[in-house]
Amino acid sequence: MADPAAEERVADERVEIPADAADLAHRIVEIAADKKGNDIVMLRTAELTSIADFFVICSGRSDRQVSALAGAIVDELREEGIRPLGVEGRETSRWVLLDFGAVIVHVFGPEEREYYGLERLWGKAAQVVRIV
Repeated sequence: MADPAAEERVADERVEIPADAADLAHRIVEIAADKKGNDIVMLRTAELTSIADFFVICSGRSDRQVSALAGAIVDELREEGIRPLGVEGRETSRWVLLDFGAVIVHVFGPEEREYYGLERLWGKAAQVVRIV
């Protein structure tokens, strides 16, 4: 039988994250803020999932701005030699997901952000940055 106290201690331990993952996440936040993204949040998810070390979540005010935000992130990082592993949702521009490996970016339209509630879903993740 598992020891609940031991499991809780393990869950509280910080996972070591490569500096470049944190730098990339901060750079993405910077780009989104420069392009007038709304309610930008950076969550540290390393302790909760092996999917990514960080999630960056932001919103655009319209489909056009969602597409522009996602495009700006991809384009500016590409100029810096960083390419996404995958891009999903650009066709509809309601929720665009950019996969940079250690960092996953979610760019939402306002209704989709509220509906999917990723901040609530990943509520145990440490909030590193919030720009409203």
